[in-house]
Amino acid sequence: MKRWLLFSVVFGAAAWAQQQRDLKIEKETPPPPAAAKVPVHIPRSYALVVGIARYKNLPGNLQLQYAERDAEAIYSVLISPEGGNFRAENVHKLIGPAATLASLRRELEQWLPSVAQDEDRVLVYFAGHGFVAGGQPYLAPYDVDLEAIAKTAYPMATLGAVFGGKIRAKWKVLLADACHSGAVTPESDVQAINRSLIDMTRSVFSLTASRDRERSFESPDWGGGHGIFTYYVVKGLEGSADENRDGVVTADELAEYVRRNVREATQGQQNPTSDRSSFDPNMLLAYVPTNIQAEAPPPPKFGALIFESNMDGVEVFVNGKSVGVVNKGAPLRLPGLPPGVHTIKGVKMGYEPDGPREEMVYPGQEKTVTIRILVLRRRSKKATDYFDRGVELYARGQAANYRRAVEEFEKALAEDPRYSQAALYLGRAYNALFEESKSAEAFRRAIEIDPDYMEARTAFAGMLLDTGNVDEAIRQLNVVAQRKPTDAMPYYLLAQAYRMKEMYPQSVEAAEQAVRMNPSIAEPRFWLAESLRMSGAYDKAIQQYNEYLRLSNFDSKLAGQLNYYVLGYLVGLGKKKRAAQQDIWKDLRSLAYFGICDAHRKLSNFDAAIESCQRALSYDAEDPYVHYALGLCYARKAQTTGRIEMLPAARKHFLAMLRLNSEMAEAEFARKNVASIDAVLAQAR
Repeated sequence: MKRWLLFSVVFGAAAWAQQQRDLKIEKETPPPPAAAKVPVHIPRSYALVVGIARYKNLPGNLQLQYAERDAEAIYSVLISPEGGNFRAENVHKLIGPAATLASLRRELEQWLPSVAQDEDRVLVYFAGHGFVAGGQPYLAPYDVDLEAIAKTAYPMATLGAVFGGKIRAKWKVLLADACHSGAVTPESDVQAINRSLIDMTRSVFSLTASRDRERSFESPDWGGGHGIFTYYVVKGLEGSADENRDGVVTADELAEYVRRNVREATQGQQNPTSDRSSFDPNMLLAYVPTNIQAEAPPPPKFGALIFESNMDGVEVFVNGKSVGVVNKGAPLRLPGLPPGVHTIKGVKMGYEPDGPREEMVYPGQEKTVTIRILVLRRRSKKATDYFDRGVELYARGQAANYRRAVEEFEKALAEDPRYSQAALYLGRAYNALFEESKSAEAFRRAIEIDPDYMEARTAFAGMLLDTGNVDEAIRQLNVVAQRKPTDAMPYYLLAQAYRMKEMYPQSVEAAEQAVRMNPSIAEPRFWLAESLRMSGAYDKAIQQYNEYLRLSNFDSKLAGQLNYYVLGYLVGLGKKKRAAQQDIWKDLRSLAYFGICDAHRKLSNFDAAIESCQRALSYDAEDPYVHYALGLCYARKAQTTGRIEMLPAARKHFLAMLRLNSEMAEAEFARKNVASIDAVLAQAR
C-alpha cells in the first residue's frame, strides 16, 4: 500500500507540473476510428515465467547473474497493454527460491492444464540452467541437486508431454534460455538440451537461445544486465520486431528479429533457433498499438478557381503556366486544382501585370479570383525578366533554387528599387532559407514601398510567428483584417498568434470569425480547438479537433510550394523543430490527437485518452510530450482500476520521454514515476 501511495503522490505532482501543453476537457466525445486496418483479436492468455540466477545447491562458479532480471523483464512485457496483453492474474512468476521443483510441477502440470482452453494462448518462459543426466535433458529448478539430477530437476520429456497432451490451447509458446556460460555444462550436454528444446517445436512455437553446440551469453552490457537472448526477445515484444508497422508482433517476426540481432551482437557465436514449419507464422505474440504506422493521406478533393477581370483579353497564369484568357463579364473557370497554395498572375500587353500572388485552394470548393489590370507598363523589361526568373526558381523549392531566386530578386530591385513584388518574394525566399533577419528586412521594404500591400503584410506576419515575434505579427495581421474584412486567413493567423500569447478569448473570437467566413477550411479549427481547451471549453475543443482532422484529411503535398504562413503552425507547441513540407500534415495531426488525448485524460476517460495518444504517436513517434501524456494515462488507469498491467506501458513511455528530452520540466516527475512503478512491479507476484 505504501508504494501505491507514493506512486499516487508522484503522479499527481507530475500531472500538476505539466504546463506547456496542459489540456483539459469536460465531456467525453468519441475519438475517430482506430488506425488499425482490421480489429486485432487477442486470445485469453496464460503464462508461466521462471527465472533462477542463484541456485540453492550449486557452487559459486555455477551461479548465474541475470536470469531473474530476465524473467522480471519478460513478465513486464507480457502483462503490458503494449506488449503481450496478458492479464496480470493470468501470469504466474517463479523467481529464485520460489522456483522449486514442486512449484514447477504444480504450475505446469496442474494450473496451466486446468485453466487453458482450446482457443487460448499459453506461454512458458524459462531462464536458468539446463543439465543432462543419464542421457536425458532437464531444466534445473532452484533446488536442483547435481548428485541427483534425475530426481531434483524437471525432465524436458515431461515438459514436451505436458505441452503436447495436457495443455489445451490454440497457440503454445516456449521461450527458453537454458544454457549459460562455458562453466555450466559440457558441450555434449548443451547439445542434448538444445536439441530437446528444438524438438518441442512439433507441438509449440519454441524459440530457444542457441542452437546445437552453442551456449547463450549474459552480460551487463545488455540493458544493464540481461541474457542477450532475453534482451532481444523483450525488445521484439515491445514492438521492435514489428517491421511492417501493423502493431502486431507475430511468431515469425519475433523469431527473425531475435535470431538476426543475437547473431549480429555475438558475431555469430550464438544463434537462436525455431522451426518455421511447425507453427503458425501469424501467431500473435504481442500487440503494440503505438507501433502502428499512420496511413498515407488520401488523395485530395480538388477545388476550382474562377477568374474574373476588369478588362478583356487578360491572359491568366497559374503556377507559371498559361491556363487561358479571361474577358470582362466572361469568367474563366479552372477546375481540378489540388488543395493548397497556387501562384496566379494576370497579364495584358502594355499594362503592369496583376500578380504574381498566392491564392489558397480549399478541397471541394470554388473560389473567385478578381484580376485588376490598372496601371500602364512602367517597369523595365529587364527588371520584370529578373523577377519572373526568380519566381520560377522559388516555385521549384529546395535551398539551391531559393538561393538562386534571391539573386534574381536582388537584380530586379537593383533595376527598379520600387518593385514591391520583388521585395515580397525576396522576403519569402530568405524565409525559406531560414535567414529571418534578411527576410524581415525584405518584407519591411515591400510594405514601405506599398503600405497597402496586404499580401506582404500577411507573409511578414507568418514569418514573425515562425520566429516568435508575436506582437509585431498581431499588429500586421490587424491591419490586414481591417483592410480585407472578408478574408479568413488573417483571422486564423490571429487566432494562432493570440493562442501563443495565451490570450485565449481573443484567439477563440478570431478563429470563430474565420470559421464563419469559411466553415469548410481546416486551419482555424485547429487554433479554435487549442484555445477552447486552454480556456476550459473542453467538449467544444474536442469537437473542433475532430473537425480539423476531418477537413484536413487529404494529401496536401500535391499543392506544390509550401505556403509561407504554414511554418508558423508549430511554434510554441513544444515541437522545437522546423516543419518540412512532407511533414506538416503528420505534425499537425499528431498535435490534434495529442490535444484530444490530454483532454480525455483530464476527464479521467483513460481508454479514450490512450487511444488518441496512440494515434498521435502513429504520426510522430518522437514527440516527448505525447509519450509523457501516454505514460500518465496508463499510470492513472492502473491507479483507478488497481490493475498493474498498465504499469509496464506507463514505464515504457516515461522512459521514451526521458530519452527524447531529459530536460523537460516534467522529467524529474517521470523519473520518480519510473522508480515507483519498478517498486510496484517488483512486489507483484
